[in-house]
Amino acid sequence: MAQNKPLKVACIGNSVTYGYLLKDPSREAYPAVLQNLLGAGYEVGNFGLSGATLLKKGHNPYYKTKAFSAAMDFYPDIAIVHLGLNDTDPRDWPDFRDDFAPDYAWLIATLRKQNPAVKIYICRLTPIFNEHPRFKSGTRDWYWQIQGLIPQIASANKTGLIDLNTPLYSRPDLFPDNLHPDKEGAKIIAQAVYNHLTGNYGGLKLSSVFSEHMVLQRDKLIPVYGMANAFAKIVVNFNGNRKETAADQYGKWRVEFPEMKAGGPFEIDINCQGSKTTLKDILVGDVWLCSGQSNMAFPLNAAATGKVELRDIKENPTLRVLKFDALVETNNTAWDLLTLEKVNQLQYFSGKWGISDAKNLSDFSAVGYYFGKKLVQEENIPIGLIQLAVGGSIIESWIDRFTMEYDEQLVDVLTNWRKSDFIQQWARERADVNLKNALKSKQRHPYEPAYNYEAGVSKLIEYPIKGVIWYQGESNAQNLEQYSHTFPVLVDSWRKKWGYDFPFYYVQLSGIDRASWPAFRNLQRELQYSIKNSGMAVSSDLGDSLNVHPVRKKEIGERLALLALKNTYNKKISARGPAAFEAKQIQDKITVSFTEVNVLKTVNHQPLIGFELVNDKGYHISVKGIIKRKSVIIDIPAGERIKKVLYAWQPFTKANLVDETGLPASTFSIDLKN
Repeated sequence: MAQNKPLKVACIGNSVTYGYLLKDPSREAYPAVLQNLLGAGYEVGNFGLSGATLLKKGHNPYYKTKAFSAAMDFYPDIAIVHLGLNDTDPRDWPDFRDDFAPDYAWLIATLRKQNPAVKIYICRLTPIFNEHPRFKSGTRDWYWQIQGLIPQIASANKTGLIDLNTPLYSRPDLFPDNLHPDKEGAKIIAQAVYNHLTGNYGGLKLSSVFSEHMVLQRDKLIPVYGMANAFAKIVVNFNGNRKETAADQYGKWRVEFPEMKAGGPFEIDINCQGSKTTLKDILVGDVWLCSGQSNMAFPLNAAATGKVELRDIKENPTLRVLKFDALVETNNTAWDLLTLEKVNQLQYFSGKWGISDAKNLSDFSAVGYYFGKKLVQEENIPIGLIQLAVGGSIIESWIDRFTMEYDEQLVDVLTNWRKSDFIQQWARERADVNLKNALKSKQRHPYEPAYNYEAGVSKLIEYPIKGVIWYQGESNAQNLEQYSHTFPVLVDSWRKKWGYDFPFYYVQLSGIDRASWPAFRNLQRELQYSIKNSGMAVSSDLGDSLNVHPVRKKEIGERLALLALKNTYNKKISARGPAAFEAKQIQDKITVSFTEVNVLKTVNHQPLIGFELVNDKGYHISVKGIIKRKSVIIDIPAGERIKKVLYAWQPFTKANLVDETGLPASTFSIDLKN
């Protein structure tokens, strides 16, 4: 009995296909790994050539090479084409970009001429990372132009399309020279090709953000999504509605249910070809993301009011929490090799939804908990809190790679971050301790730019939220000019990812004996006026002169809640505290005028403190002031020419100006009007 011949798979490409940099390309390059995955029913040939261009007029056109001739002589049943990386060379793309699509069409047609039945798959390109020497001089832009053309070429020429970018774009650790993947990277390419050829994506899986006890965002379309084998049929039942879909060629599936008002509990049933998953006790309400660094991660059990709160707590059925636990804390210890590898693989965060009992809340964000508790009390709707925070993390670690690559200031922050002056010295030194045992030169870390986005935030952006509360800045306070640029970029990039301008409320740094903090607090104050739909909670009155982690978190969480209640839930309440808007000199007195207040007061009716004047020589002069309803009147010392007024400008401040509800005034610097 005649045996079937194995299907021939031709892997056509450049040095990535060939296996450049690998010790043994014949065993480690992706075609060799693909051969092992596919088994004896396939014969896989490696027809990669280093430096080859797709462009016929390029500096090393593939169609003129022996590799091309060998691929044609192979008479493949299946062809995997991964070309275009070398076409980003300045010798090629600037002059011949218009030839790329027709030259690709010619290659496809030539393969079909050899075998009309051949199945052809062209590939979205593997990444080129920012430390490539030509990245900013053209490669970055030309690379993404080519990426945009490839799906169009696949559609026009009726080929399959394999995405080799997405599985690797968040793995710069696998690219020693920023262009060529290492052995593990080659395995990921092979797996992506195998999955696409076979449709085997491991069966039905829900996104990690879905679990029992979760809260779904009200008044928005409700998505349910995950993975399954390619083209598998999925049926989802929720609240009396039935939705059917099929996984796409990449195994992704998604259904959307109509918007709902707050309520529950509900169940969700997901069926996929005999596999069934049921999620119970689902609520619909408002979901808030609680993010930032250690003061957001600071647990309820360590807060000043935490032990009493946990002792007396009664389960609140409408408050739910999802805490993404860190694989390992960024404390002052060296991580072991297994931990380092999991960090590289972005396996840093894990968690599932839970009810609001003492067990689940003990280690949950104290700020987040008090924020959510007050919203539930005031609004009487389900509230879901998602904690995604990393102690010591820099703001750049929370921004996606593409945004940073195309930001002319932040692109340089990506480069050699562990030796970069863009990154706070403390953060770099702590990362060096954690990574002491690392064997890879590009070992990942949660302080690395883009890391926390890639490991955490990216898994949430399809999940609708009401808004964000944010407590971060301690690890960026050394460079307020950079933060003045970066913080708006973060907010804008997250809103673009989610697709709408959700509210973004954040905490001003507290008081502590660090010289740069007054100016940083003032910057944070100013940013709330330039970032739409944002607000800042003052915390300088709750600080600790020696501890970056002050324990009075209840007040901070409730101040954030006041911002949300006023600006998002439209309550007619005070939320910001007194806001200085003008300092005007009339003769020998200065009047500082405030908004967001009915009557100015001091804490416990004590004498007013915290004001300073800056004269024309730059000297700071401590002064007393007198409250007159919504203003503070300050006498100018004899003979002084004053340029500006400062308030709460000490690193650890005891300034005591508040509004009629007790909300404190922010640190501020305001120029004097004559």
